[in-house]
Amino acid sequence: MSPTTTPSPWQEWRAATPARIALGRAGDATPTAELLRFGWAHALARDAIHAEPDLAALEAELQAQGWPTLRVKSRVKDRTEYLRRPDLGRVLDEEAAAQFQTPAPGCDICIVVGDGLSALAIERNAAPLLAALRQQLPADTRYSPIAIASQARVALADDIGERFGARLSVMLIGERPGLSSPDSLGIYITFDPRRGRHDAQRNCISNVRAEGLQPAAAAARLAWLAREALRRGLTGVALKDESEHQTLDMSAPPTLTSNTKPEGDTP
Repeated sequence: MSPTTTPSPWQEWRAATPARIALGRAGDATPTAELLRFGWAHALARDAIHAEPDLAALEAELQAQGWPTLRVKSRVKDRTEYLRRPDLGRVLDEEAAAQFQTPAPGCDICIVVGDGLSALAIERNAAPLLAALRQQLPADTRYSPIAIASQARVALADDIGERFGARLSVMLIGERPGLSSPDSLGIYITFDPRRGRHDAQRNCISNVRAEGLQPAAAAARLAWLAREALRRGLTGVALKDESEHQTLDMSAPPTLTSNTKPEGDTP
C-alpha cells in the first residue's frame, strides 16, 4: 500500500534549519500535519505580539542582579493603538517623563528594556544577557537605572537616554515574531541618544534567543560595540562589528571627550 503523503527529497535538510522546507505533499496539497504545524506557529507569533509581559518578575530578577530599575511607558494607551501608531511608542508619556531629574545627571550607558513586539523575548532573554554584559564592561562604567518600558518602540531609548544625559543608549526589545522565532530579542545601540535620531545612526544585534544568537554571545558582541562606540564617539553605519576578529581589552576604560559627536551628525 503506497503512502498518502509523497515525501520531499530534501527531507534530511530539515534537521539543519527551522525554516519551512521539505514539507512533502498530499496529492497536490500540503500535508495536513504541516498545515497544523503552520497554524500552531502562527498562533505562537500572534500570542507573542499581544501577550502582556510579566514586567514585575523581570524587574525583580534585574534587581536581584544588582541593577537599579525604573518603570516607564510610552504615550500608547493600549495594544491596539501600539500596533496602529508607532510614533506614540517612541516618546515617553507625561507621567513617566516627570520621573527624570532636570538637568540630566549624566552616565556612560543607559539601558532600556522594552516589550516591543514580543513579550516572550524580554522575559526569556533580557536578564541573562544583562548578567553576562555587566561582567564584560569596565567596573567603573556609569549606568543609569535600567528603564523597563511598556508599549515601547526602538526610538523610545533616544528619549530616555537624552533625559538621563547618557553617552550611549542600549535598547533591548522584542522583535517582530517569525513563524519559528516568537521569542527573538533585538539590541539597538545609539551614541549620544536624543529625540530625532534615525536608524542609520544605530547598530543592531538581532535574533538573540536560545535557538539563535545566545544571550552570552550577544552580550560579548554588545560589550565590544559599546566600548568601541564610546571610544570612537559614533554608532551606526560608520561603526562596523568586528567583535569576532578582535579581543576585548578589559583593562582599558573607554576615553571620549564629552562634546564628540557621531560622524555625519548635524550641529
